[in-house]
Amino acid sequence: MTIETLQAIIEIAFPLFLIMDPVGNGAICLSMLGDFSPKRQRTIIGRELLFALGIILMFMYVGEGLLGVLDIHQSTLRMAGGVILFIISMKMVFPSSTGDEPDPQSADPFIVPIAVPFIAGPSCLAAVMVYAHRDSLMIVGAAIMLAWVATAAFMLMAPWLTRVLGTRGLRAMERLMGLILILMSFQMLEDGVRLFITSL
Repeated sequence: MTIETLQAIIEIAFPLFLIMDPVGNGAICLSMLGDFSPKRQRTIIGRELLFALGIILMFMYVGEGLLGVLDIHQSTLRMAGGVILFIISMKMVFPSSTGDEPDPQSADPFIVPIAVPFIAGPSCLAAVMVYAHRDSLMIVGAAIMLAWVATAAFMLMAPWLTRVLGTRGLRAMERLMGLILILMSFQMLEDGVRLFITSL
């Protein structure tokens, strides 16, 4: 593997990791799974991570064909992805105080809401389709796997991180990730506008 290929993988994996938001999602999952034993919590989180990975990889492969069927141009996808990413990042930086978080529940969450939309959310799937169109599937697939492994590690370590960092520490980390995503959302939106102008 060349240095250029490794750099391309990391450049895609890093934003995907931020979009998956393992810090914020890990804390939410713990509140949702509070009635389960720690071992059962890890089992559920691991299962949902696998579901999310399957959905993300599916969009990587079928996203191009789906865009063709719906006649959606890359400029539209990038602008829409930038807007969605901006909304998600703003919620990370300025969390709602009205209790938008899901209520703790004793039911086993199957696919929804942990796999979708927490991990494999609209912004993540839109970003994957953009990257799949721009780079080779080998690079994008490797980047997805790298981001997913890092996300899985953070989410499975959520109980330990909560004890070490505390609620305020986790919130500070999530806001920092949100600030970075805001910059990336504007870059994606700018790329979409540039593509649209050049296509005229």
